[in-house]
Amino acid sequence: MIKPREKAPELEIKLVNGSTWKLSDQSPKNFTLVLFYRGKHCPVCKSQLEDLQRKLDKFTDRGVNVIAISADTEDVAKATHEAWDIADIPLGYGLSIEEARTWGLFISEGIKEEPKHFTEPGLFLVTPEQTIYWESIQSMPFGRPSFNDVLGGIDYILKADYPARGEA
Repeated sequence: MIKPREKAPELEIKLVNGSTWKLSDQSPKNFTLVLFYRGKHCPVCKSQLEDLQRKLDKFTDRGVNVIAISADTEDVAKATHEAWDIADIPLGYGLSIEEARTWGLFISEGIKEEPKHFTEPGLFLVTPEQTIYWESIQSMPFGRPSFNDVLGGIDYILKADYPARGEA
């Protein structure tokens, strides 16, 4: 488990647009939001990412870079990008289960039409210095933080110069 104020694991991931995204290359004004989602098989993920797309400019306005990542294959991730209304979200794929574990994500074994193994949801705010500021990790597809709550939290953090919590 990574605690707030600790260095985030390095993350290098391929994007559906053909480029590679590296956490250490990010230089946001305030934060990088790393959103791990279950994959194309998940209707809750579709709703969450489409909500993120609608609010993307609100994150950008607050100096927050955004990426969404799954363990899906390239073909499945590209199909996701085409099928879901998420055109402006950098979409990463191919996260290994081992790498997911370094982030403290829960891993599930697939049932029915799901992949053999996949990550459960996780949301991380990472500082420009690549330390963990905020993390929300789920063991189920339900109960994710709303983006309105996250945006409100960011507003308070920036206004009050509020420190990362949970480090002790």
